[in-house]
This record gives sequence, structure tokens and C-alpha cells, in this order.
Amino acid sequence: MEESADSPEDAENALPPAQRGGHRVEKEFIETLPVRQWDGPIELIESERDAERAIQFLYKERVLGFDTETRPSHTRGITYLPSILQLAGEDRIFVFRLDVCGGVPLTFPLLCHPRKAKVGVAVRDDVRHLQTRAPFDAPGFIDIADFTKKAGVENTGLRALVAHYLGFQMKKSKKIQTSHWERELSKEQIKYAANDAWFSRELFLKLEKDGIIPAFE
Repeated sequence: MEESADSPEDAENALPPAQRGGHRVEKEFIETLPVRQWDGPIELIESERDAERAIQFLYKERVLGFDTETRPSHTRGITYLPSILQLAGEDRIFVFRLDVCGGVPLTFPLLCHPRKAKVGVAVRDDVRHLQTRAPFDAPGFIDIADFTKKAGVENTGLRALVAHYLGFQMKKSKKIQTSHWERELSKEQIKYAANDAWFSRELFLKLEKDGIIPAFE
């Protein structure tokens, strides 16, 4: 998930207090919370065969944590397409290197399935960028922030929402976030990518249980 200096959360921070409404999750509060991260299996997918196996494994899931990672651009007018797709199930997370595992079409059985919830934050941009790589219909995608804003939480970033609803702190690294995602991934990059997808799934399930997000069936 690419977050730049002009991300929605940064834009919110720039607003004067008088223009803000509802509850705001402050950085100082987040930093008081215990750190938590995914400590289960993570599979890096770098071949078509592994991609097909991963899709079969995830097909049993009702809810998938969803995110992408994209090489940052430091030149005006130059942008890049997503290099990494993360899908998190209940007990395993898969990190797809799209440039070497067969690309987006191999994931269509999940991305195009209307009965599989693909959940995350700022998913519209992620989906749009994936569709630039390979056009597809995108039913079943749910942006968690659409519902938390209606519930009165100003923040739209995953880290703040995890802190507010789950009571945990996500450790974020600007260095990893803005690293080169098209190359062979480091262990730190793989862990970072997996955590974003896992927290998205955990957050959705909590909000669904609490009735903030309607049950997905």
C-alpha cells in the first residue's frame, strides 16, 4: 500500500481543528499501545505453479485481507504499476510478485469472485492500478474506511484504525514502505507487506462482528 506525503491521512492532518469532525486517533495515543504483528506462515509467490496453488488454498476463505505495493516515483509525471499483491487468509498470507508469478490474471478466481470479500483501506486506488495491468470486474471489494468514517472516526489510515478498534500498534517503516518493490524482496519487505494484509482482515472481522460493517455473505 503506497502512502505518499499527500495521502488522505496526511491531508486530514493538515486541516485546522475547526474543520475536523468526529473522533480523531492521535499519534501519541497509537504509540502507547502494544506492538503486534503477524507471526504465522507467509508464502512468497514467484512462479505460476505457486500462484495457482495459493489461489486454490485461499479459495476456501470468505474474507481476504487485500493490499498492494508499488515502486514509488520521485519524478513528476512518472508512475509505476503495482508489483506486489498481498492476500491474507485466516492462517496463511501470500505475497505475490506479479512480475514473475504470471501477473494479475492468475488471481482472477479470487479478485473477480462476488462472494469473496477483499478488504482493506484505500482499495479503490489499488484495484484501479491492478486493472491497468489487466482489466477485470471487481465485485466484493470493501474499503473499511467507508464504514469507519460513518461511525465517526476521522482517520482513514490503516494504522490509526487498527489502534482505535483493535488496540494494537502497527510498526510502520517509511524506508520499507518507499523501497523498490520490483526487485527481489527482503525479509523485511515480505513481513511488511504481509502485516498490511493481515491487519486489514483482522480489522474488517472486528468491525463486522461489532455491526459497524454489515455481514458479508
